[in-house]
Amino acid sequence: MSGTLHNKTVVITGASSGIGLACAEAFARQGAHLVLGARRYVELCEIGRSLEIKYGIRAVAVACDVAKEADCRALVQQAVATFGGIDVLVNNAGISMRALFADLDLVVLHRLMDVNFWGTVYCTKYAMAELLRSKGSVVAVSSIAGYRGLPGRTGYSASKFAIHGFMESLRVENLKAGLHVMLACPGFTASNIRQTALDGSGGEHGETSMDEGRMMSATEVAERIVRGIIQRKRTLVMTRQGKLAVLMNKLLPAWVDKQVYKLFAKEKNPLVK
Repeated sequence: MSGTLHNKTVVITGASSGIGLACAEAFARQGAHLVLGARRYVELCEIGRSLEIKYGIRAVAVACDVAKEADCRALVQQAVATFGGIDVLVNNAGISMRALFADLDLVVLHRLMDVNFWGTVYCTKYAMAELLRSKGSVVAVSSIAGYRGLPGRTGYSASKFAIHGFMESLRVENLKAGLHVMLACPGFTASNIRQTALDGSGGEHGETSMDEGRMMSATEVAERIVRGIIQRKRTLVMTRQGKLAVLMNKLLPAWVDKQVYKLFAKEKNPLVK
């Protein structure tokens, strides 16, 4: 990438809100051209046009539900048709959940895996040839939940653990091919992912259980992702709390069990008490 993203082609899923939207702006600020995928097509078109005017880049909006393989294939095809290749793929689209496993419908787990895991797999699969050709970057926006299972988030944690295994395998397979593979793991981030988290029956939870004011902003997360790509980082664990959790989970997992329990017992309307 020669230390710059100017005139590179970046594909971002889940680009209509939260970290995805912040990534779109951060990459546009670097002079990258964008292919933005999300389900909210009209809103996505408005975002793309706004970024074109503001930064003088090109942005293409593509209606895409990453749980659908055909949509992911079409997203990549549009990127290649418009810009002739792909330099960066940011697998950002994702949903969360909040319900104890004993109380949830298994449709919730299926939906979490379809969006979070399979969406990452589909987009990466169809972009792979172009990314290898450009010696580009494939990024998965993951979570500390990919290192440590969290109560009330069985499906979310499982999907992130699966993403970690997929990305690590991908990295080793392409160790000598020039492909950059990066896991980006924010801590708790102020975004709409908790408002749209699924409840035990598969409906939207609708209200965050966390104190959003004390969290990282989506803008800060996006800026770190951009820097990580330019520097071709392997993994980004973005908070001190996250780094400590990863380390202590290796050294004292039973102790971490208790600390995680205590933390989530302090949620609004806690699921564990």
